Amino acid sequence: MVHATQAVQRLAARWVGWRPGVGASLLTGLLATAVHAASPVGPGVAASGASSPAAARVASTTVPGAVPGVPSVRGAATATATATAGTSSAASATLRPTGKPLTIVVTFPPGGGTDLLARRLGAELQTRLGQTVLVENRPGASGNIGAQHVAQAAPDGQTLLMVNSSFAINPGVYQKLDFDPQRDFTAVVNAGFIASVLVVPADSALHSLEDALAAARSADRPLAFASCGNGTPQHLAGEMLAQATRSHWQHVPYKGCGPAITAVAAGQVPAGLVTASSASAMMAGGRVRALAITSPKRLPQLAQVPTVAEQGVPGFDVEQWHGLLAPAGTPAAVVARLHQAAQLALQGQAMRQLLDEQGYSAATGSPAAFQALILADMDRYAAVTRKLGLRVD
Repeated sequence: MVHATQAVQRLAARWVGWRPGVGASLLTGLLATAVHAASPVGPGVAASGASSPAAARVASTTVPGAVPGVPSVRGAATATATATAGTSSAASATLRPTGKPLTIVVTFPPGGGTDLLARRLGAELQTRLGQTVLVENRPGASGNIGAQHVAQAAPDGQTLLMVNSSFAINPGVYQKLDFDPQRDFTAVVNAGFIASVLVVPADSALHSLEDALAAARSADRPLAFASCGNGTPQHLAGEMLAQATRSHWQHVPYKGCGPAITAVAAGQVPAGLVTASSASAMMAGGRVRALAITSPKRLPQLAQVPTVAEQGVPGFDVEQWHGLLAPAGTPAAVVARLHQAAQLALQGQAMRQLLDEQGYSAATGSPAAFQALILADMDRYAAVTRKLGLRVD
């Protein structure tokens, strides 16, 4: 337990960059979660985590979307999580049902990767928790509408928020939010990481990233690209690509990756940046073609799709995470129970198969580590949006 606390302290001091007036309370929350995660959670919940050698391996992992001069924390946060979770009890118990439905609020519309992941994970949680799990879509404002709703919910563990990296980007691009992303939530579980793909309609004359860049440089007007919404990782990836290649792109935000990929397939917009999971079905059906993927390496599931980096933009790397948050003030014991149930679900055959098919890479670690990753990404993405001069309100 002492080692887990020290690990979180070192992580906070080195990477997160606490803000005056905020750091103390955030650090206290992280430590409280870490200490709880390092203690038994009662009869029946198998502990999550990995061994120390695994922690050493993930410590060097590159942060998705890293840019020069901006610290990376994904590997360090995961390593801290492993150290914390690895001390948990392996005792087994039955998760007691509450009789009250658990609601997972999804910040994007049906049809996208975030929605699909929430529904499949919700079905698994329903079985493992022994209670009804409902999925409620509250899209809009890059996830801010759904986030505000959950921020105001009772902190009893019965209302959760399924988010992606947009949650960490929004504070840097929206000047006014009706909730505090740092104070109003507590992390539950990081479900996985996923890359985005640059797609075009099946009948498009563009057949490579080079073709798209040539069109964006030579056309009388910028090349339009659909994204999953203002302030999403896909929006940011498009702006970063434009800056890195000195090309001109016009952002067309949609209320989620589902509507964005549908618009591209219909030819309503000449290109789009969406998550690999959102594009997979239409790619398989021949309705869209992928020109590039934003991860640093090709995905095994999309081995035919080259990376942006290998097509003349070295170092380009934008991935995103998906995970569950609870309202601030949710008891640590409740967070631990939800985390353990979610981890068991994610490690099950059905979820592993889904994540693999959709192009996700696995995420491991404690709620404290996920919280640290979110906070550090807020700082990291704020630096990127300032550099790009990106504001959406």
